[in-house]
Amino acid sequence: MIAADPGRVLGRALIAWGLGHLAIGRDRIGYGLLAGEVVSILLVAWLTIGLADTSAYLVPFIAGVAFIVAWTWQAVHAYRAAHALQAARPPTPERSPAAAIGWLSLPLLLWGTGFWLVGTHAATPASVLNAFVTDWSAGELGPEWATGVRAGATAAERSLGSGHDRFKDLRLKVVEMSDVRATAAAEAIHFERRASRFLWIFPGSELVPVIDELILTLELEAVPVELPGGGDIGAVRWELVTAHAGG
Repeated sequence: MIAADPGRVLGRALIAWGLGHLAIGRDRIGYGLLAGEVVSILLVAWLTIGLADTSAYLVPFIAGVAFIVAWTWQAVHAYRAAHALQAARPPTPERSPAAAIGWLSLPLLLWGTGFWLVGTHAATPASVLNAFVTDWSAGELGPEWATGVRAGATAAERSLGSGHDRFKDLRLKVVEMSDVRATAAAEAIHFERRASRFLWIFPGSELVPVIDELILTLELEAVPVELPGGGDIGAVRWELVTAHAGG
């Protein structure tokens, strides 16, 4: 075994799995970790491609977090092994290895932020409706939306006028839902102030939404999803299949 500088071992271990172990002569563990990293990256990518925008979105997210935790564990293990090979431990350097490990919080932050930005868009009816409203209000209902959805939205939009704030008092909500289908309604509303009581004693008032008109009715379906290459784990992807103006 080779007595290597623990700081240098830690630095190599943070670059890729197993490099720290290779630096102290533990080739079997080092090459095993390198192979494990390649397999893990492919596994996380496979799960993300297949499930990130489905009801099973937590599976790839947790897999990605587990990958970063394993990355940290093998780096710490290599660092401790390098220390154990030294006859006498030198004083802790001014730049603590804990600070180096802290750099792994950056991949964790990037994974956590990036995953929620690109994933879960079709995981629930609410997420699909959010994407629909965003595109509809921006006038960007493109071919990725079903023809029936675009036709219904166009017909309903006529009753909203032409002002830039025509979507301001529009409320979209899921009114009925099962495991395979959901119905949502876009309603034009206004708010009225009504008397209320706090703790049944103190008088006050509250704003209550009042429905003026049903603008658009939307139908969604849950489509079963298989992992790339096959494999059904019961995940579904919600799709907006049709829409029609009014009720």
